[in-house]
Amino acid sequence: MKFAPASVLVTGGAGFIGSNFIHSFIAANPGCQVTNLDCLTYAGNLKNLTAIENNPDYSFVKGDITDAPLVAQILADRRIDAVVHFAAESHVDRSITGPEIFVRTNVLGTQVLLEESRKHWQSGAVEGFRFLQISTDEVYGSLGDTGFFTEETPLAANSPYSASKAGADLLVRAYHETFGLPTLNTRCSNNYGPYHFPEKLIPLLIHNIINNKALPVYGDGLNVRDWLHVRDHATAIEVVLKTAVPGSVYNIGGNNEWKNIDIVNLVCDLLDSRLGRESGENRRLISFVKDRPGHDRRYAIDASRLKNDLGWEPAYTFEQGIAETIDWYLDNQEWVAEVTSGAYREYYQKQYGGGAR
Repeated sequence: MKFAPASVLVTGGAGFIGSNFIHSFIAANPGCQVTNLDCLTYAGNLKNLTAIENNPDYSFVKGDITDAPLVAQILADRRIDAVVHFAAESHVDRSITGPEIFVRTNVLGTQVLLEESRKHWQSGAVEGFRFLQISTDEVYGSLGDTGFFTEETPLAANSPYSASKAGADLLVRAYHETFGLPTLNTRCSNNYGPYHFPEKLIPLLIHNIINNKALPVYGDGLNVRDWLHVRDHATAIEVVLKTAVPGSVYNIGGNNEWKNIDIVNLVCDLLDSRLGRESGENRRLISFVKDRPGHDRRYAIDASRLKNDLGWEPAYTFEQGIAETIDWYLDNQEWVAEVTSGAYREYYQKQYGGGAR
């Protein structure tokens, strides 16, 4: 039977993937109440959601997922029957220089959500319930030149970030196996699209090219990633939430492998014409830098289970998606300027007090 949630708690909904999911889900599910719980770290930006902030189906709560009393209150007061858990520290480079916050948010925060969800579900306050953990293909480690990650690939995380996500995934599994909590888990490939914080590869490239800044490329640039448009990811999450059997794990991929250096060259070339520059001019900005520790060589996802079981596959071609993404950033330079300058944090301070860490 298809699960039809009436009141959904989205954690980390002011972030890149979370905000895109909220836009997509609210548009497709009028009348379903969506509560966004976000503590507004540097990567959380409420201006990602200005288009729906007055929508009667949407509400925002500033708070931390490690705050058990707050989580319990939200679950009870709003009769939450689905938790879609995006909230996480997610930048690999930051996890290398400061792993502690990754363990606190990604592991402890997930455990708090699971425990309060278990109590809420077992109380009988709602008829049906789902807890959907949004994870990453990085928990699988690194691939060689061939092969793909499947849902049965052993977890072999190589960075503090991916280790914290793997720990969270195992807790989700444990709460299903031990308590019967109706959990789901998705693991996605690299996302791209609107509202992406410009520390990540594609938005960083676009921003630096516009401003004639160097384009740093780790190592030899031959690391391979599978790229998934964030709107495709959003629709896949909704399909899993509504139709997957509790206890399931699904990989979500774009069937779209690219070497990092080829992505850099493509974005350079597309922006040559858009910015009225000579062909090849932007490639002169490329600068190879020392590789980061534990840099996985290749990720590639086999998402055939999701297609075969639930009928989902990506709608975007990469050519279409990357062109739309570049145009979005060009058309939203005010958003980019506020993010890169830190001005967006003033919005939080005025409305909610305090800044973003």
